[in-house]
Amino acid sequence: MLRRQAARESAARTYARALPIVPVRARGLTVEGADGRRYLDCLSGAGTLALGHNHPVVLEAVRKVLDSGAPLHVLDLATPIKDAFVTELFHTLPPGLADHARVQFCGPAGTDAVEAALTLVRAATGRTGVLAFTGAYHGMTAGSREVSGGASEVRVTRLPYPQDYRCPFGVGGGRGAELAARWTESVLDDPKSGVRPPAGMILEPVQGEGGVIPAPDAWMRRMRRITADRAIPLIVDEVQTGVGRTGAFWAVEHSGVTPDVMVLSKAIGGSLPLAVIVYRDELDVWEPGAHAGTFRGNQLAMAAGTATLAHVRANGLAERAATLGDRILRQLRPLADDHPCVGDVRGRGLMIGVEMVDPEGDRGGPDAVRKTPPASPELAAAVQRECLRRGLIVELGGRHAGVVRLLPPLTITDEQTAAVLDRLSDAVRAVARARAKERP
Repeated sequence: MLRRQAARESAARTYARALPIVPVRARGLTVEGADGRRYLDCLSGAGTLALGHNHPVVLEAVRKVLDSGAPLHVLDLATPIKDAFVTELFHTLPPGLADHARVQFCGPAGTDAVEAALTLVRAATGRTGVLAFTGAYHGMTAGSREVSGGASEVRVTRLPYPQDYRCPFGVGGGRGAELAARWTESVLDDPKSGVRPPAGMILEPVQGEGGVIPAPDAWMRRMRRITADRAIPLIVDEVQTGVGRTGAFWAVEHSGVTPDVMVLSKAIGGSLPLAVIVYRDELDVWEPGAHAGTFRGNQLAMAAGTATLAHVRANGLAERAATLGDRILRQLRPLADDHPCVGDVRGRGLMIGVEMVDPEGDRGGPDAVRKTPPASPELAAAVQRECLRRGLIVELGGRHAGVVRLLPPLTITDEQTAAVLDRLSDAVRAVARARAKERP
């Protein structure tokens, strides 16, 4: 089967290259391959599976729709299933937004919702430019790629995203975040900066693909003030951070920021394709049909999403993610003390990253100021392979694919957490030992 996949599917496939698994059964954190091996899945559909695989409340919600005879495809018509989803979604939103919100159902992927958000703020402001951040990832369609960190030939002003380990200003901490904020203000207020008033600013409260980099709360509040003072709509991409992932239902809640637009996908569909934007009603200037999508009325996804949102909310899974995340970080951080090839351990809630580095590599640019070694994608890939041998599925990310990422479901148990930590730590130690043997 794997040989047929390699022969018939496109060269653009990604996960299948690093994870040669043929899943045939799955429940919660556990995936069983066609060869009978069982794995602990800390990829979770790139964060889509907030409740893990085939959670009973999700399966029951889907079965109920299938057994009811309800239409499965309705474009944007009103249905009881959609009404229940919107009602539950609005219960979870930050109060400052929920009280004056509109929702737009988009195509089924997060990138479709990003496109909708960009279209919305451009229509509402009459402006075209967008402010985005280094290291960002917002999707793979044209507009989403423009505001992502790896884009080229863009109409976007790129701003520094604060981070401690690889601060673009070489200082890190609060001082680095302050410099990043001042840079943003200077670009907007300097009449000779070359940046015209933008249609909006888009940011991630935690950069996932960028390397699991949480934005400082004070910096988030500063971005809200900067945009509000200049009548710039603030778009927050919660595609991966939402639905309890970071230890709050929405990651903006950590800082108390209320954005003008929230981009939501992944976990809101309860493992099925669904994407929406939620925004302040004064931005709702669209003409009918200004943004549409054939599959924006996915009834099964809305039912699964309603069940997921309600379950996370009723069972305090966001708070549990905060507790477990703190425990995981405390237990993983000694790896950086014991092994020079582990540069940094960071994250928020159940969004964890371990950055692998080459401690003897060249330390140029801002990294030279703080003596930060370069990322090592080779060692990160080796850790991923060693994890897989031990029955643990992990993701890679970061600027140079040098960060080993954990995105376990919010339903992970204490015992499963211990098993994940044991397997990951053992994999890191194995890679560190192998690397030491290779060095003279």
